[in-house]
Amino acid sequence: MRIPRHLTKIIAATLGILLVVYVAFYFVFLDLIVDYWWFQALRYEGYFWLRLLYRFFLSGAVTAVFFSIFFLHFWLAARYLGFNPNQDVLQDSTKRKRFESLADLFMSLSIKFSTPVALILAIAIAMPFYHQWEMGLLYFFGGSSGVVEPVYGQDIGFYLLSYPIYLLIQEELLATAVIILLMVAFQYWVQHTFIPSQAKEFPKAAKVHLAVLFGFVVLFVVWGFMLYRFSLLYVDRHEPVFSGPGFVEIRYQLPLIWLSILGFLAAAISLLFYYFSETTQTKVPFLISLVVFVSALGLQEVKFIPELIDKFIVKPNPVRTQRPFIDHNIVATLDAYDLKNIHIVDFTVTLDPTQDIEAWSTRRRFENIPVWDREFLSDVYNQIQSIRPYYHFLDVDEGRYFIDGFKRQVNLAAREMNISKLPKEAQNWENTHLRFTHGFGAVVTPAAQDAGQPIRWFLRDLNLSSNVGLDVKHPDIYYGMENYKYAIVPNKLDVVALSGTQPDPAIDAVYTGSGGIPIPSLFRKALFSFFFKDEKIFFSTNISRESRLLIRRNVVDRISHLAPFLHLDKDPYLVVTKNRFYWVQDAYTLSNWYPVSKSAEDDFLVGSKEFNYIRNSVKITVDAYSGLTRFYVTDPSDVIIQAYDRAYPGVFRDIDEMPTELKRQLRFPRDLFYLQMKVYAKYHQRDPALFYQQAETWNFAEVRDKEVRPYYQTVDLGHCGGKEEFVMINPMTPINNQNLSMVGVASVMDREKCGDAFKKSITVYQFAKEVQVNGPAQVEALIEQDPDISAQLTLWDQRGSRVRMGRMIILPMEHSILYVQPLYLIANKTSIPELARVIVSIGNEVVMDTTLWSAFSRLRERFIKVQDDDTGTTFDPDNDIPK
Repeated sequence: MRIPRHLTKIIAATLGILLVVYVAFYFVFLDLIVDYWWFQALRYEGYFWLRLLYRFFLSGAVTAVFFSIFFLHFWLAARYLGFNPNQDVLQDSTKRKRFESLADLFMSLSIKFSTPVALILAIAIAMPFYHQWEMGLLYFFGGSSGVVEPVYGQDIGFYLLSYPIYLLIQEELLATAVIILLMVAFQYWVQHTFIPSQAKEFPKAAKVHLAVLFGFVVLFVVWGFMLYRFSLLYVDRHEPVFSGPGFVEIRYQLPLIWLSILGFLAAAISLLFYYFSETTQTKVPFLISLVVFVSALGLQEVKFIPELIDKFIVKPNPVRTQRPFIDHNIVATLDAYDLKNIHIVDFTVTLDPTQDIEAWSTRRRFENIPVWDREFLSDVYNQIQSIRPYYHFLDVDEGRYFIDGFKRQVNLAAREMNISKLPKEAQNWENTHLRFTHGFGAVVTPAAQDAGQPIRWFLRDLNLSSNVGLDVKHPDIYYGMENYKYAIVPNKLDVVALSGTQPDPAIDAVYTGSGGIPIPSLFRKALFSFFFKDEKIFFSTNISRESRLLIRRNVVDRISHLAPFLHLDKDPYLVVTKNRFYWVQDAYTLSNWYPVSKSAEDDFLVGSKEFNYIRNSVKITVDAYSGLTRFYVTDPSDVIIQAYDRAYPGVFRDIDEMPTELKRQLRFPRDLFYLQMKVYAKYHQRDPALFYQQAETWNFAEVRDKEVRPYYQTVDLGHCGGKEEFVMINPMTPINNQNLSMVGVASVMDREKCGDAFKKSITVYQFAKEVQVNGPAQVEALIEQDPDISAQLTLWDQRGSRVRMGRMIILPMEHSILYVQPLYLIANKTSIPELARVIVSIGNEVVMDTTLWSAFSRLRERFIKVQDDDTGTTFDPDNDIPK
């Protein structure tokens, strides 16, 4: 039986439609639907539609504009302007009708041809805007910064928000104008050549049209030259001395750019005048203008003239000729890296630290010196407190909590889920997605501990035992730093306790949070099965109508999907509250368009990006239990975050809206401070002459050929009446020298209000050049030269263990510098680090003991004894009185 032909066509058409629908659903709408549900679960559905609307509206609008431009000119050229019949045709009706029929045919074919061509050209021209739509968003919602760069007098907001999109627009408009000019000119030539009975003279209307198009080309070329002026602000030919333009660029290249503009305009105007003039037919003005334009362009490419200027004018007088430009670079770089308001303290170090030792002789000061380095604690936590094979401590963080009557610095880490150590047969779908779904609890230890003693715990074990009052209502960790896969909770799984008669609180706990995407129907189960390409979701009987799908559970991935325009710090940290755990993520706005600023050299963020402007404008919190994510603006002066805040109302909140428990744990980002200090090491020399000499350039202090990176310290610096600050400390030495030059301290405490208000500040304690202050390497040399310490280290190394020195801690006292060096023993069999001793040093004196307090007391006695020996008085250390 033969199938009718029309039925075959219907079946084929139906199959084709079904295929198109499937492809559109699977590759477009499926991701869109799941994304919408995910944003909706986070209460960001309005933000979801705004991002979608902006993207497609801007892309569609740009495409429509370019299509309209192309089509309008093609249509005008085909319909009205290109026909110029001679007098014989106009006087003969038969010829006129034939001419009109040919013209109508040409117009019809031209419109049919030009419409798809205009669309293709519009899409091709608009393609860069599809990828750079957020650049356009910043332009539309951007504002001014209030800071003006000195070379051209433009607001910084112009360079960060407008200049990049202007470059793109100018390039695309120029390409559009050139394409239209060439295609319309070709269209007129075809009309004039191949349609018979045309007059020999080219139609005047066509000439006007081409002249207008030529005028647009001229306009966009001139605009390009005007924008090219600003490119001089980003040159790097003077590196490593300074960044940005110098004498040659501003005094030689900039005038040539202006000369190019004038020459090009004069050539274009004289060419049009020659083209349209009926009386004057001289080409001399055009040729002269063209020579000026070409000469100006050529001189910009010639290298020997700038080299001569540099050799005979700049290099013999570098400071005099380059002074204003070096000053521009210093001012711009300090502002771009948020270093303008650094507070400088001239720190005078005395040779006799007795008074400082007396003032510091309180136990409270030593309860916060972080002798336990988080590099060593990671092994301790995992070997002692992971407890089950499916738990893992990925990273150790620092924090400070009110414990034992005052603010104590602690180390802490989340006990996260990682089933990679389970047997392969246990790493199945049900265990991965329904049973082993989350971590549980955290461990907290004091940063300052006594050596030679078992490690002290503030929070430990699966029962969250704490003798200092730390308690968490919902200790489950469904969102963290591990590479979590999707989880479906709660479910109907009948969990058998994995530890005999003792249940595992993490495994047995039923999820009662509001996070995740609900799965109330078979339709959603089927859709999620398609989304994950996993049929088990649909056929699993353990998934109930109360179940919720938890996806994007890694904190960094979660935030990156929510706000891809923010750049994330590498170190999110854990915060303990009475209700649950939170992750705090520092986020930055970056730009590579800050004029005259030095480019950053370090890839310190997640991913890599070149930039010369940075602001830590946003703090992000992620609820480890529900996944709720909130964005808080900490730097409202940042023009980039201002633009995003206007574009996405309701997404960003003021920092004062952050819960108090979280606000108390905010900190200065470690990697940001490292970057800032790396820049400031050179740019603290604000006088151009001093900057050029580089005689006062600093470098990061080094110990054992490693940089001493910034570290956190809870300390009373005397700003708020005995109230401790959680600060970051960074020591630096002169370049190629080991003496200590300065100690940088970064804080987020508002030192005026002395409360929980958030206010970033950097203080630099700068030492006088006349007094030698030991750097970390010199203190380590004193340690190695001490016979008692050296003998003890040798003895330990002979007993089947390794001695490792931890991070050296440097603290400014009133008029002295205190050094603390922890020593760890690592047994060859267990590899569990043990804090063996602490070494304390002031001046050239070094003491090793089991506790900070006893070491400091011995150091105090030693200085008092030395002082009494100088005065002829003997000292009884047991009674602490002179004899």
